[in-house]
Amino acid sequence: MSIKNATISKGFIIAGCMNASVLIFSRFFTNATITEFDPEVMSNFGLLMILIWGLAYMAVAKNYHHVKWLVGVFALEKFIYGCVWSLWLFNHRISDVFEQDTMAGLFYAMYGLNDWLFFIFFLLVFVRLSKSKDKS
Repeated sequence: MSIKNATISKGFIIAGCMNASVLIFSRFFTNATITEFDPEVMSNFGLLMILIWGLAYMAVAKNYHHVKWLVGVFALEKFIYGCVWSLWLFNHRISDVFEQDTMAGLFYAMYGLNDWLFFIFFLLVFVRLSKSKDKS
């Protein structure tokens, strides 16, 4: 089974849009509950950087096949966020976040799942690019 290049490009756009959704969940960086529950990773600066990563995914959507190693970096970045979220879950209760703010609760319930999903996506794209004849 081979995935079309257009489908992969759409995956990069979807990944970027998912990261951009941080604007909604954080209410344009005004939702203090998100930062309260993880002030190191989810500070307003951290949330801004999530948005910037999303823009980077979208920026390479049509030319991802020319930036194999950057796709590898995307996979690594998503792996790190997925691990951070998993560790956060061991030390926190999402229900506590929901009690304070539904949007923040939804954010914490979903962001790590999103990161693990796109880690797999970026990793598969990286592997595909690594196997291709064009060793960019």
